Amino acid sequence: MIYGNSARLAQEKTASPSRPSESLLGGKRRSVAARVLASYVLVLMAFTATAGWSIASQRRAAEEADLLRTEYVTLKFSIEEALGAQNLVSAELNHITEVNNPSDARSWIETERRTRPKTFAKIRAVALTLGAKNDARARSIGGDLARDTNEAERFLQADAERFARLFDALASGESETAERLQNELVSYEVEGARRLRDLRDRVDREMDDLVHAARTRERLSIGVLAVLSLLTLAVGILVSLHTRRVLRPLALVTDRAKAVAQGDLTPRKVIASADEIGELAATFERMVSAIARANADLVQAERLAAIGKMAAHVTHEIRNPLSSMGLNIELLEEELSAAPDRAEARQLVRAIKREIERLAELSDEYLRMARQPAPSLERDSMGDLVREVVEFTKPELSRANVSCHVEIEESLPAVAFDEAQIRQALLNLIRNAREALPSGGALWLRVLASPSRDGIDLVVDDDGAGITEEIREQVFDPFFTTKERGTGLGLALTRQIIEAHGGTIVCEPRVPRGTRFHIHLPQP
Repeated sequence: MIYGNSARLAQEKTASPSRPSESLLGGKRRSVAARVLASYVLVLMAFTATAGWSIASQRRAAEEADLLRTEYVTLKFSIEEALGAQNLVSAELNHITEVNNPSDARSWIETERRTRPKTFAKIRAVALTLGAKNDARARSIGGDLARDTNEAERFLQADAERFARLFDALASGESETAERLQNELVSYEVEGARRLRDLRDRVDREMDDLVHAARTRERLSIGVLAVLSLLTLAVGILVSLHTRRVLRPLALVTDRAKAVAQGDLTPRKVIASADEIGELAATFERMVSAIARANADLVQAERLAAIGKMAAHVTHEIRNPLSSMGLNIELLEEELSAAPDRAEARQLVRAIKREIERLAELSDEYLRMARQPAPSLERDSMGDLVREVVEFTKPELSRANVSCHVEIEESLPAVAFDEAQIRQALLNLIRNAREALPSGGALWLRVLASPSRDGIDLVVDDDGAGITEEIREQVFDPFFTTKERGTGLGLALTRQIIEAHGGTIVCEPRVPRGTRFHIHLPQP
């Protein structure tokens, strides 16, 4: 575990900038002295340019206000209208295979599609009007918006054939074809909506730029005389504030170092600063994160070592007496079985026998955790193993009123695994889900190829009450349990098995309710 942290630290060191001019936060590093000097130069340049710029800015503000009122607002409303209609079409498509009367949905969608050309023509007309203005920026934006509008319209109008095939499939009852076409059209229409949102966002940005520019010019124009008369004082104040802001991360790094010295290793966000101080803060936080990971791994290793010692002690001190007690109880049970008047005594013997068996199982669980052998990897069918485990657990799931659903994807990529260990991990997860459903419920097991095709994903879902985020962060810790009689080793053993296979396991919330355990096993 410690070696893994050393490797990560070595990687981080290798990935650090090799030249002094490069910053850990990205881009060129600027020295603090250069930034302070640049602030003086910028103020002096602004002093000489203020008078001429003020006159030009007033004229520009009037022109942009006219553009904003007459063109951009109209353009935005037109795009919002088209986007709203597009979102309605997408929403209708999402449920079209589930409606009882697809013909009504077809009539509505076709009506919306027939109105598209009018909506796009309105957008295009406003964009062309904007492109005819004297302002160079407005001409460029207007031309771009008109071109993008044409492309979006052509893209959305190209879905006619797919809609026709979808409606034919719905009419003829071809549900699989209809669902496939529905998925294609939903993706298509979502892409069309994205293009419209891009148009709207472009207009929003231009409007924001115009408003921001107008406000900036207004403030500068009103304060120009005050700036000219108080320039000397302003230079001192601005440079002082700028220097304070530049040096602020240094004070934060100092406070952070004091907190770390007192044991606070909680990750914190680094204030972006592309200079020596920013680089120092980023490097310090990376060092703190590495220390926190090393400490966590060390605690985990110590816990596992404690389990090993405890398991050895349990094996030596408890298992042999338990075996002797179990044998004697069985002999006593045989003697009592011949005495019909000793029913109460037989019941007490059975209770003692159950407790002895529970203690034996507990010691076995500690042993498995401490002495888990390295997996013997062999290529086999994960789908077959999942089916066997589910079939094995069906009786106990049925007694708990838990229904189990299995979904296994065809043509899964080959993976190598230890059948006995993966079986144990699956049993732990299934029984954990069963215990999360005290009043019954549903359980799902899905085996599918990972999105990157580099292995398989195994997902175990339940629709129980779920667990809090705080508990999810601790479920794999040894000895952590929320059960009255649990040992807290089942999920810890499961994670140990999965990681020994080179895989990963995470606990996530399931929507709308329940808990999900997601396992990824890589290809060999």
